[in-house]
Amino acid sequence: MNSIELGGVFADDDVAALYQYRAPYPQGIFAILERLVVAPRVVLDAGTGTGALARRFPPSIERIDAVDPSAAMIARGRSLPGGDDTRIRWIEGRAETAPLSPPYGLVTVGASLHWMDTDVVLPRFRDALAPGARLAIVDTETTHSGAWRTEMLDIIRRYSPLEHHLETHEMVLEAVQQGVLVLEGEERTPPEPFDQSVDDYLRLLGSTSTLSRVTLGSRAMEFDTECRDLFARYRMSRIRSSVVGYVAWSALT
Repeated sequence: MNSIELGGVFADDDVAALYQYRAPYPQGIFAILERLVVAPRVVLDAGTGTGALARRFPPSIERIDAVDPSAAMIARGRSLPGGDDTRIRWIEGRAETAPLSPPYGLVTVGASLHWMDTDVVLPRFRDALAPGARLAIVDTETTHSGAWRTEMLDIIRRYSPLEHHLETHEMVLEAVQQGVLVLEGEERTPPEPFDQSVDDYLRLLGSTSTLSRVTLGSRAMEFDTECRDLFARYRMSRIRSSVVGYVAWSALT
């Protein structure tokens, strides 16, 4: 599957339903974003997915335009806690073409910029920003410990259609080196523990573009069995990790 086909995975209702098993953004993320926003206190959250950012913006934000091309993601986001917040305007459409209502005091993209045509969206974001406003690229970085992790990564590599998945901080660095983005600053939050059952961890993997049942097709059951066999050998019933929030920002001048 190419990147366009992988992005289409998020239109699937089952994939959207599994998003709830991902680690939430650490609260420190929202303190950073609140510090970055300028007047008007209106945010464009592009590639919002189920609104993991949009549904948790602090009360000081007056409106959030939450844009995503997937109807399934938006429907799921509306049903989750905070999804009925009257400040949120859910907009179905691609960030490249969706109707916008600028100016925005902040534009956020949460682990979604790699699905967008940066030649189109970055100039569009720049034109939509209020004076002094910024684009903030947001993600989480998860660290696991234990001997099982190396074996798990080997399984993932054998099933994933991508040879290497760029982490968001790697993507930002690459964009800076290519002259696509001028980085103004970046910050990480302190690590927070994240603990979930093996079942929920496998559901989390099923919410990703590369390891969803839509992507794996007939290999999905085999992947699930290999993972469960691994955890059984290590006598694991829960997956414990540390989650760090990451924010990089640019004025897009």
